[in-house]
Amino acid sequence: MQQVSDYELELMKAIWGNGGTALYAEIAEALANKGMQWTKNTMITLLSRLIDKGYLTTSKIGRRNQYTALISEEEYQITQTEHFVKKIYEGDVKGLVSALIRTDQLTAEDYEELKAYWEKAGEPHE
Repeated sequence: MQQVSDYELELMKAIWGNGGTALYAEIAEALANKGMQWTKNTMITLLSRLIDKGYLTTSKIGRRNQYTALISEEEYQITQTEHFVKKIYEGDVKGLVSALIRTDQLTAEDYEELKAYWEKAGEPHE
């Protein structure tokens, strides 16, 4: 999976936030709601790059383009997290968790929630 720029990621978030499919106007509105005013040329260029990278596909609805995410937000997050852990922590997830605890980004409540999640994930599925 190719890396995306911060700006490309904002476009993907707008599309994911719209259920995974969005028209240009819906993307522009989502960005405007976040205080981002981009030119049409900038958005079209970035959307084209995302298509080239395999993140989006486009189809015509009348004369308008509809953009559809080819990867879910969760898939993207998982892949990027794996890449980050390998790159920064040489694959040592404990190093990441340790850093989160040391910087108070992982609270005791977060830990308890994660522990419960982990225990539930280990239960047999029926």
